[in-house]
Amino acid sequence: MGQRWARRPLYLGLALGWMGVLWYLSSQPATGAGLPHPWDKAAHFAAYALLGFLLRWGLGGLYPAFLLAALYGLVDEGHQGFVPGREVSFWDLLADFLGAYLGARWAGRWEAPEAGRP
Repeated sequence: MGQRWARRPLYLGLALGWMGVLWYLSSQPATGAGLPHPWDKAAHFAAYALLGFLLRWGLGGLYPAFLLAALYGLVDEGHQGFVPGREVSFWDLLADFLGAYLGARWAGRWEAPEAGRP
């Protein structure tokens, strides 16, 4: 258990760094050269799957990781509404939520069971 707890700050740091990258990317004005549909939804899904994965390893629980990643997706999607040429999209947000949930679930597949847990 000690090693897993020792690595958590690393994964939380990686998650915070990834959140910064996502914020930077969503702050860029649209140039019309974005990803075409459905690849834009796949990019949202993959970006938030990685965030959910990192948060799960950093926080240690499925629901805290998913909720934090989903909340960040909501805030970031709202933030895009203030960026010229960008828009808020329910479908992007849905892709963010699904990616965050599955990323957090997948991260749990590589966790070793805790000793003494029933």
